[in-house]
Amino acid sequence: MQHEVAAAFEAYEKALVSNDVEAMLGFFAEDAVRYGLADQQVGLEEQRRWRLAQPPLPVGRFLRDTIMQAYGEEVVVVNTRFGYPGREVLGRQSQTWVRLPEGWRIVAAHVSEPLPPPG
Repeated sequence: MQHEVAAAFEAYEKALVSNDVEAMLGFFAEDAVRYGLADQQVGLEEQRRWRLAQPPLPVGRFLRDTIMQAYGEEVVVVNTRFGYPGREVLGRQSQTWVRLPEGWRIVAAHVSEPLPPPG
């Protein structure tokens, strides 16, 4: 079960870095809630509009410290940190995946970046 989510998570990441909006949206449940760095969407239509208006991610995105935690057979929470070459700050990303009749889907996602250290 966790390996299924790991494969879906990797495919989602590939769609994200290649800016394949329709593929990205295919990983989300219809009523998913997503909080981004300076945005929020509820449902696929809001997310589609937002994604289509966004430029692609910077080149070289990488992940660190990815943790997958299963809760029963139907829920997996994924937490990871992400970064880009030349940037010291690592962002944070969390996703809650639920096994739905159509397969594993993200029902909640959150992306944030810590404030840089003072000075």
